[in-house]
Amino acid sequence: MVSGETFNILPADAENAQLVARVWDPESGGPRVCRVVGDELVDITAQVPTVSELAEQPHRVEELGRGSGPKWSIEEVMKGSGSGDPGVPHFLAPIDLQVTKACGVTFVGSLIERVIEEKGGGDIAKADALRKELSDVLGGSLKGVSPGSDSAKKAKEILIEQGLWSAYLEVGIGPDPEVFTKAPVLASVGWGSLIGIPGFSQWNNPEPELVLLINSLGHAVGAMLGNDVNLRDVEGRSSLLLGKAKDNNAQSALGPFVRFFDSQFTLDTVAEEEIHLRVEGEDGFLMTGTNNVAEISRPLEELIGATWGVHHQYPDGFALYTGTLFAPTQDRGEPGSGFTHHSGDRVIISSAHMGTLENTTAPTESLAPWNFGIRDLMRYLSRHS
Repeated sequence: MVSGETFNILPADAENAQLVARVWDPESGGPRVCRVVGDELVDITAQVPTVSELAEQPHRVEELGRGSGPKWSIEEVMKGSGSGDPGVPHFLAPIDLQVTKACGVTFVGSLIERVIEEKGGGDIAKADALRKELSDVLGGSLKGVSPGSDSAKKAKEILIEQGLWSAYLEVGIGPDPEVFTKAPVLASVGWGSLIGIPGFSQWNNPEPELVLLINSLGHAVGAMLGNDVNLRDVEGRSSLLLGKAKDNNAQSALGPFVRFFDSQFTLDTVAEEEIHLRVEGEDGFLMTGTNNVAEISRPLEELIGATWGVHHQYPDGFALYTGTLFAPTQDRGEPGSGFTHHSGDRVIISSAHMGTLENTTAPTESLAPWNFGIRDLMRYLSRHS
């Protein structure tokens, strides 16, 4: 029987899902790979020490954990997550040796917000006026324009004439998508962890996204939810500041589980997924939104191909953020002030097939430093796998 608390984190069809998590084990002092069985987490590290290895043979997921006793209940691990206490079990990001990559500006429908960031130089006060100007020039939006098409080329000509062309428009409606490194190996955080907002950012937002798990052969073998936390003012000053805007401690949240693909859950399934966002502020602020993956402007296969191929390989696989349709403009304060995070915001990202990822914002400078790296993982596995 699945408890109410546990039910909130699991997919709606959890009984049919092949779910894998990573849990910090205080007894051994390191991460354990676990399979979800009912409302329990079965430790399968002795059979497969990393999620990266499991991704190479995804058909093994169903057989793993049989005959083993449960290590923890999901509810127990949920209670320990977010405490920052290494003495209690807690969720980790459900990937390990994979690099965390991301594709940006993949939804033409929300492209205008990226251009606003750039044209406004990251100044939130200029956003409203720029939004109206761009809307007037485009006759509404660029929604429906296929990247690399003749209509995209025509839109590019018009925008250049108006002096409104930008790097974001190039990757949004041009032939090649944007691909960047979101986080180093082992740097992403999991369900319940604090997510960091650096003190040098005054305009920032969550980005609820579908994240694909790709193995070393470039095959998509599973999916999870992700929060591609974004510093709009930093990236708006210059697209060359993308690393500073996207890659800081605890600025990539993944989970709660990897759901491996099978006959019932495929790449086609997630291509139609609706991902819901809810932000609850300690000040009483509430914001909701939806990222409808079906409205993505490029096929998921194209994003994978732009990341992996003869031009770039990933021997340990990678996780790929696929972008978001959602760009928040809801005022949090004075009219025209737009949205930005406050410390203590509860960020809840959910979908029917992948469950619920929940995190809380905090100043990056107040977070415990990231200090468990690849060397630590290798030493740990040599002793405990």
